[in-house]
Amino acid sequence: MTIPKKIDTIRIEQLELDCLIGVNPWERLTKQRITIDITMDVDLSAAGRSDSIRDTVDYRVVAKAVAEEVNSSSYKLVEALAARLAEICMTNERVQSVEVTLRKPGAIRNATAVGVTIRRSR
Repeated sequence: MTIPKKIDTIRIEQLELDCLIGVNPWERLTKQRITIDITMDVDLSAAGRSDSIRDTVDYRVVAKAVAEEVNSSSYKLVEALAARLAEICMTNERVQSVEVTLRKPGAIRNATAVGVTIRRSR
């Protein structure tokens, strides 16, 4: 019988970044603010015992990689950008699954934001 791995969670919440995003011509000219939430499922038991950054996912490294991708991107669809961000998170072998929620405020009238949630797992 296989003992299941422990699943713990690392969250990055409401990461605000600016990028070119959208299909309308005016959206291709000016960067817009987006908000990103990332939830990574990781076994944190080793980090809990060792108190060492080597035994966890360094969320600063993840946030920096996400910011670099977003700041240099020019995606048309929030779906495509969110999927790419999920791929970036999954490059760390400790991440068993990831959920990326990306919101674009002001995209449609009478709504606070539009957004998507992308889930990926090994």
